[in-house]
Amino acid sequence: MPGGRLTQQERQQIALGLADGLAYAEIARRLDRPTSTVTREVMRNGGPTAYRADLAHRATERRARRRGQTASSKAQTAWQAHGRDTGAVREYEEVFTTVMMASGLPKMMSRVLSCLYTTDAGSLTASELAQRLQVSPASVSKAIAFLESQDLVRRERDERRRERYVVDDELWYQAMIASARSNAQLVETARQGVGVLGRGTPAATRLENIARFLDFVGESLVRAAEQAREVLYTSAETTAPGDVTDAGDATASGGTEAPGPERA
Repeated sequence: MPGGRLTQQERQQIALGLADGLAYAEIARRLDRPTSTVTREVMRNGGPTAYRADLAHRATERRARRRGQTASSKAQTAWQAHGRDTGAVREYEEVFTTVMMASGLPKMMSRVLSCLYTTDAGSLTASELAQRLQVSPASVSKAIAFLESQDLVRRERDERRRERYVVDDELWYQAMIASARSNAQLVETARQGVGVLGRGTPAATRLENIARFLDFVGESLVRAAEQAREVLYTSAETTAPGDVTDAGDATASGGTEAPGPERA
């Protein structure tokens, strides 16, 4: 059964059916639409005696434009509430989305991530994402499912028990570890091929080189991710805001700062 908005051709068929005295159920059957869809369409646009296909179609387009303008106005107000340049933010989101697509993420998944990362809270509900991106909830759900499988977002429930989709620093670490696990599987599979093809043969040597390369890269990736997590995130959590400059100076000088004279 088709879904979505009625087309202009379908509205013309409704008008013809009304002129022929057909019941709403019969018109709906011919259109392969629910009876409620036809009933709502007719009653919203003048009733059975005043229904006109062209007028109904234009009225629907006007309502859709008004809804889009209202949603856009709400989103713009939210950005401006922080003193941001709405146009600059949207342009940046497009750039961010394009870069993520170039890295291999599908477009919808890239748009969702860009939206989440440029939100101060770092989290949004499905309805908020759908409104900001002007897409269907089903598109958001599909994108979130993919991003979760890649450890790029996680789900939480807020105080109102609503499901929220969250991005934070920890997710990048998880994504790197997931990438390392994927590398490890490739290494194991490549080395299995060495035994099958015969060690020393050109094909087996090629697979062995792949395994050695990916093994080295995978181990380096895990070490780098763990070091970055410890240095960047752990220190940020344990260092008080007022101690940042002192800690940086101490690191730059290669040791701890000498104690000053005691205060009276």
